[in-house]
Amino acid sequence: MLRLIKMTTAHLEKAMRWRMLPEVTRYSFTDPQLTMHEQSAWFEKISVDSTSIYWVINYEANDIGVLDICDIDRHNLRCGWGYYIGETAYRGRGIARNLECNIYDFVFEQLHMNKLWCEVLANNQKVVEIHKKYGSEVEGVLKEHIIKQGKVLDVVKMGITRNKWMHIRDKVNYERIDIEN
Repeated sequence: MLRLIKMTTAHLEKAMRWRMLPEVTRYSFTDPQLTMHEQSAWFEKISVDSTSIYWVINYEANDIGVLDICDIDRHNLRCGWGYYIGETAYRGRGIARNLECNIYDFVFEQLHMNKLWCEVLANNQKVVEIHKKYGSEVEGVLKEHIIKQGKVLDVVKMGITRNKWMHIRDKVNYERIDIEN
């Protein structure tokens, strides 16, 4: 069973460890070296931020990654999102499909947004293709936008609207998951 559990202080050390793994940072905008003090300060900040929500991805009673919704803009009815699976043994099990489709449902039905967007490093074609498969479209490419380890990288901007998701949702096979609200 796949679930999204609201992040708490009990998850901070594990999330910090995941966030620094080369398997995760390879496709992240940054390569952080974090301390628990920094992680705790970050958590205090996001805990009072009404424009973001953070969950731990839990699969078969194992915490395996983090998913967030960010930049919630209630005026323009849009928000961004991202996720990573820190426990790499859980990749390739169809988890991404269920996360993707359930977040679309959550954002459009629970948060009443009109658009969900994300940014993906262009070298992460697997994730770009997953997003496309479930309805997100490439809206643009930010050329040479990120510098990581001396390499200049492009960023793919993607998005899906409520209307598009409502039009294709019934054609997508996915399992509903529990999302703590």
